[in-house]
Amino acid sequence: MNQNGSVEVHQKAGVAYITFFHPQSNSLPGSLLIDLAKEITASGNDASVKVIVLQSKGEKVFCAGASFDELLQIENEEQGMTFFSGFARVINAMRKAPKFIVVRIQGKAVGGGVGLAASADYAIAHSSAFVKLSELAVGIGPFVVGPAVERKMGKSAFTKLTVHATQWQSAQWAEQHGLFAEVHDTIEKVDLAVSKLVENLKFSNPEAMKMLKKIFWEGTESWDTLLPERAGMSGQLVLSAFTRNAIEAFKKKS
Repeated sequence: MNQNGSVEVHQKAGVAYITFFHPQSNSLPGSLLIDLAKEITASGNDASVKVIVLQSKGEKVFCAGASFDELLQIENEEQGMTFFSGFARVINAMRKAPKFIVVRIQGKAVGGGVGLAASADYAIAHSSAFVKLSELAVGIGPFVVGPAVERKMGKSAFTKLTVHATQWQSAQWAEQHGLFAEVHDTIEKVDLAVSKLVENLKFSNPEAMKMLKKIFWEGTESWDTLLPERAGMSGQLVLSAFTRNAIEAFKKKS
């Protein structure tokens, strides 16, 4: 088991499968965020790739969001902004990739994991994929992922997730509010749905999909500057005694 986590890319018949893993519930330290953004961009620019599938390893948790261990190591605002800019880079890479990105979600998604789901062009989830934006509970806020979540779900649902930072919302709730496109009651059905979708998409006109991708993301052109600015907000708050104590307390509970 790689204790530092990994990002692996496997191409098969026009589909790029990008799989991330971290032993701490598929959390995302800065190094994995860099690799994830790089591989999404590379697959988007690869002419042999027709569609991208983003997924994580394991059976229980899709993504636990930011690495708490790394958050506690941040010593100044510059380091804080650098870390949270990792999430900004991944979201912007997903936004700008000229290919449809299908996200497979096999279990719970927290914080940045919700941001990944919201940045999908099409998200297919298992019924155990409960979601939570826990940032406020540890003294920060979903500043970086917020625009992606609000774009996909609307301000009302985004507000509910933000305010109820310790409360899980069901996969069915996430589907009803637009975060997930499909929810299935077995992993086999999830995988079948992903397989059928990408099989159809890879034979679609790539130029048409590229144009549609731009339409899907109309109005987000400012995100190249907006998301790094939001990363600065999180980077500042993570240094506070309130946030550090909250993260320590959260780690002891988990």
